[in-house]
Amino acid sequence: MSTFGFVFPGQGSQKLGMLSELSEKHPSIKATFDVASEVLQRDAWEIAQIDSENVLDRTDITQPLLLAASVAIWQAWQEAGGETPSILAGHSLGEYSALVCAEALTLKDALRLVNRRGLYMQNAVPPGTGKMAAIVGLDDEAIVTACNEAAQGEIVSPANFNSKGQTVIAGHADAVERAMSACKAAGAKRALPLNVSVPSHCELMRPAAEELALDLEAITFSTPKIAVVQNSTAEIVLDPQQIKANLISQLYLPVQWVDSVRVIADFGVQKLVECGPGKVLCGLIKRIDSELICMGSEDPLDFDTALTQFPR
Repeated sequence: MSTFGFVFPGQGSQKLGMLSELSEKHPSIKATFDVASEVLQRDAWEIAQIDSENVLDRTDITQPLLLAASVAIWQAWQEAGGETPSILAGHSLGEYSALVCAEALTLKDALRLVNRRGLYMQNAVPPGTGKMAAIVGLDDEAIVTACNEAAQGEIVSPANFNSKGQTVIAGHADAVERAMSACKAAGAKRALPLNVSVPSHCELMRPAAEELALDLEAITFSTPKIAVVQNSTAEIVLDPQQIKANLISQLYLPVQWVDSVRVIADFGVQKLVECGPGKVLCGLIKRIDSELICMGSEDPLDFDTALTQFPR
């Protein structure tokens, strides 16, 4: 069995021109974006490269395009003779990429799901109502306490346990502001508002989760062929119905990324490849477990370097 894993980034890793250079060496990348174009009924590759209509950062477009980017790199990896990893995990949206690559659901079904997921998330909270912020340099327990004290009848809670000393909170805008002040008073080094339009992974996303549940009911999932660590539980799940249930709760429960990385390490993995644009997850993983080695894959040099580490 292989002793390395793949991790898949979530929203925020998108960027104009993503996969441009890699697509010159691996034509199948554009073919994967063609599938996204068919589902979205718009030119997915044009959006990723030029974005003439300025929609790349629109949640319902961002999510399927990032999914397509990660799956495109995965398929290029397989075609280039790369070994199949023993475990997968994705951050938030990235969990869908992991499930596609584990053959738990089809690419087309996943694209439709995340497109609707983005719409549901955007529609769940009126513009300006919600907010997210990154808290740096404060332990989780103190952050939870600060959020509880700051709620005052509104919603604010941890949304992403990203790494040691970096947790994202989400909720009603005023409650998040109060929690930021409380975290600073408790000793946080920084409390930084995030430039996002949706307060993800908190109770404000419950309506979006209810709508997504209806879509998930209509889609057939298979048992993953590769172990996938799910966000909301930080556990490897094989039962298709439980996978669906966890995708629903993922919308309103925090991303347990620190615990997910620990599960990967306990699986015997020592090296990881970030399968998608950028190296955001590699940065987080380094802070969670300094002994884990994480490599990028979007740049042709990074892709080839990682490939030489794990030839089939």
